[in-house]
Amino acid sequence: MADKARLCLVGGGRMGQALAGGLLRSGWIAAGEITIAERQPERRSELSRRFPGVKVASEPVPAESAVLAVKPADATAAAQAIREAGIVRVISIVAGVRCCELEEILGEAVAVLRAMPNMPAIVGAAASALSGGKSAREEDLAWAEAVLSSVGVVARVPEGLLDAVTGLSGSGPAYLFVLAEAMVEGAVAEGLDRGVARLLANQTLLGASRLLNELDEPAEELRAAITSPGGTTAAGLRVLERNGFRSAVIEAVCAAAERARQLGGGPSRAGPASH
Repeated sequence: MADKARLCLVGGGRMGQALAGGLLRSGWIAAGEITIAERQPERRSELSRRFPGVKVASEPVPAESAVLAVKPADATAAAQAIREAGIVRVISIVAGVRCCELEEILGEAVAVLRAMPNMPAIVGAAASALSGGKSAREEDLAWAEAVLSSVGVVARVPEGLLDAVTGLSGSGPAYLFVLAEAMVEGAVAEGLDRGVARLLANQTLLGASRLLNELDEPAEELRAAITSPGGTTAAGLRVLERNGFRSAVIEAVCAAAERARQLGGGPSRAGPASH
């Protein structure tokens, strides 16, 4: 089939656009090899402007593989359209929709994979987790890793742990945004200009993240390295500990994971306070 696309990206929302941009920037795929299927006419026009040379369609087209990137409420209809297009390998980034649910729609012959990327995919810095369904082979997992690697790092996990991933990296950027907000407010209370405070807070979070990744040292060691006994950092950390900062973050991760389980129809799990 000469007109068969290499990849059909089903859903042209924020995450779909992030993946398309990452794949094109990395050179993993050429513009003429990808089709974006998007039902909203206004968004199709936007996609055509943003990605010159990429075919934009209203429905999935025949392709070697597909990425399902729609809202959970639209997943069933989109999966049915993928099946009608004859696509036999699909990676889903739809939150709360399990591989077995998609396999029931797509059929046993289709290799289904499920992934959880996060919002920093927009800037090519995603943290993604990947699981394979019952028909997925090693070559399918390797393909999915290549797709997700175009927008960040990827870790393979059993599907049952994707809810934990949601609590950690899926929701995690929001935790850091709250921290950034609070750091700025504290600095403003001490007299700093808000713009200066925001600049310094943002760069501090970026720099600390780079230290974690590039030095490859445990967070507790890096924290200890900048905490002199009786110093300023120690004073600040004492306040965080006194106000339950550490336990609040742990509980936030667990609460988000529990909510992900509820949305996906999975069994509840006791949180850390129950152990």
